[in-house]
Amino acid sequence: MKKRLMAAVLCTVFAALTVTGCGGQKAGAGGGSAKGLNIAIVSSPSGVDDGSFNQDNYNGILSFIEEHPESKVTPVKEPTGDTAACIKTVNDIVADYDVIVCDGFQFAGIGEVAQENPDKKFILVDSAPSDPDGNEIEVENIYAMTFKEQDGGFLAGIAAALNTQTGKVAVVNGIAFPSNVNYQYGFMSGVNYSNKHFGTSAEIVELSSYAGTDVTGANVGGNYVGSFADPAAGKVVGEALIKEGCDIIFVAAGSSGNGVFTAVKESSEKDFVIGCDTDQYDDGANGSENVILTSALKIMGANDKRVLGTVLDGSFKGGNYVLGAESDSVGYVSASGRCQLAADQIEKIDKAYQLVKDGKIVPAANFNGLTPDNFTGIDVE
Repeated sequence: MKKRLMAAVLCTVFAALTVTGCGGQKAGAGGGSAKGLNIAIVSSPSGVDDGSFNQDNYNGILSFIEEHPESKVTPVKEPTGDTAACIKTVNDIVADYDVIVCDGFQFAGIGEVAQENPDKKFILVDSAPSDPDGNEIEVENIYAMTFKEQDGGFLAGIAAALNTQTGKVAVVNGIAFPSNVNYQYGFMSGVNYSNKHFGTSAEIVELSSYAGTDVTGANVGGNYVGSFADPAAGKVVGEALIKEGCDIIFVAAGSSGNGVFTAVKESSEKDFVIGCDTDQYDDGANGSENVILTSALKIMGANDKRVLGTVLDGSFKGGNYVLGAESDSVGYVSASGRCQLAADQIEKIDKAYQLVKDGKIVPAANFNGLTPDNFTGIDVE
């Protein structure tokens, strides 16, 4: 998006989603009671105050409740991250709520729980549901939203390559779930695109001791903390990358990423972080300075709000939906005072972003058959 239009366009998106999602106070068939929706949000292993992924979803629910104060939400935290424990947690509470919002790939197995409770509605974020054998399925009472994180990661990669002074950049992730690998591969694609078209020569640093293994058992490289809820380990990874000379680190690691933020803030060098999922500029405050270069955005909360509205008005329609740049469901922060990108850099990133929106560039993702070195549109200007 153009710098001058970024805030306006995002506001338009949020407004449109709100209008679509809030269909009235009276419940329709399959909706909540006339008194509103009783909602649970289940997160694992970090809670709804992680400053990133879970919190954005929670804020979307809170925004819905602001407009429908007869509704209420209960945060439920599953602390282990174990997939079986996550499904058990959902199953244990399903009788008590009208809608359950499940945050993360670890909740993919709720398909069977949903089928056994057809009168309940589920919003599944970052995964399609699966059957007991792990096969993807569609379930009538699950709205499953996944995102093209690779689109946002691509923009982050270009920003990193354009700004590095040491010539070394990196991405830190939590666990190699598909959404995290998408961010990683998208970031690497963006760095490679910038090197090819914008005269940069950034090197992507990967520490072999922190290489990730995806859900198929494949080694995807990168820098994985191994948890979304371990800031101490995140700081260790951040410090190791800084020691290797990285001065810009894209962080997609939940609350583990807070440790990377700390490492960058404590660094004696002029290092930066690129935030993830939400605008994390406020989290980057470091005395009179700020360590946030920009943030990659994934518009989750507004979509949660929209879907809750369809539950309330009876127009809910389950299915598996993939949201990306083409629907303004991913992006990056370019607003003045919320990033530290130069105007000419924003112009370059916006140009590439438009090519992604138009489908002329398709960054690499975990399972789209492309690689960060050879993806659709790598030669397109």
